[in-house]
Amino acid sequence: MHAQKAQKGYTMKQATFHTEFGTMTARFFPDVAPKHVENFLALAEEGFYDNRTFHRIVEGFMIQGGCPRGDGTGNGPRRLQAEFNDKPHKVGTLSMARTSDPNSASCQFFICLDRCEFLDRKYTVFGELADEASVETLKKIGAVKTRDPGTGEKSSPIQPVKINKVTTQEVPEA
Repeated sequence: MHAQKAQKGYTMKQATFHTEFGTMTARFFPDVAPKHVENFLALAEEGFYDNRTFHRIVEGFMIQGGCPRGDGTGNGPRRLQAEFNDKPHKVGTLSMARTSDPNSASCQFFICLDRCEFLDRKYTVFGELADEASVETLKKIGAVKTRDPGTGEKSSPIQPVKINKVTTQEVPEA
């Protein structure tokens, strides 16, 4: 699969996260992060994200998912070179998680719950939620209770927040 350049008339892909809190539909930015979009869509189409969790939830910051181990320490089959760009980290932004190495993104991603300027041009933004209904689902997930700060797992949800399935759809480019 190859990321397609975003031009009027082209068919683009979007993805829908199916969760017990509702669905979130995302559109992508292949024009600024083609390898990250290609990687995410390939993993989604392989079923990699199905039955994974949002293992990290930080109120007012983000929800993070896609870890095969469910604890933030797992990687996927590929490592990606950074594709930092000028897209801002704002409510609903999809960005790739990574280690301190800028070229370590793999399969974990996060969705911003608020404007996070300190992440701009330091993490690869590769998409955003497509509509208000998706943002409402994001807010519900972002409000899930997490463990007591004294446990050292303060961003881990008390009850797992499962990504039941991620589906992809082709849509006409507006």
